[in-house]
Amino acid sequence: MQEDLKRYLLISLGWLSVILGAIGALLPVIPTTPFLILALACFSKSSPRFHKMLVDNKWFGPALTQWEQNKTISRHIKFRAMALVIVSFGGSIAILWGRNGLQLMLVAIGLIALWFIYQLKESEPPIK
Repeated sequence: MQEDLKRYLLISLGWLSVILGAIGALLPVIPTTPFLILALACFSKSSPRFHKMLVDNKWFGPALTQWEQNKTISRHIKFRAMALVIVSFGGSIAILWGRNGLQLMLVAIGLIALWFIYQLKESEPPIK
């Protein structure tokens, strides 16, 4: 009984994380990557089917598989994520022109997101 409750809670938290990650892909204020990593962890302990669904996803699957295997991301993905943060937060700050408090808040959140992404370990480039 307790094991079933734990499984359902992990599945629920995993799906909540997937939903927040999907929203984060559209809105600059919510980060995508940490939520998808959390979902991957939840599903790995509760549902092989949902775990496979994330790993097999054509957009997020390769990066999540790499993260799961060695806790690294590729330099390309890292810089793409940083560029997306800069573009999306920059656009939001421009839209809120004249609202200094909101702009400062977005600058702070954007810098925290950039710092988090920068701190992630990079995978070794393939030897040619």
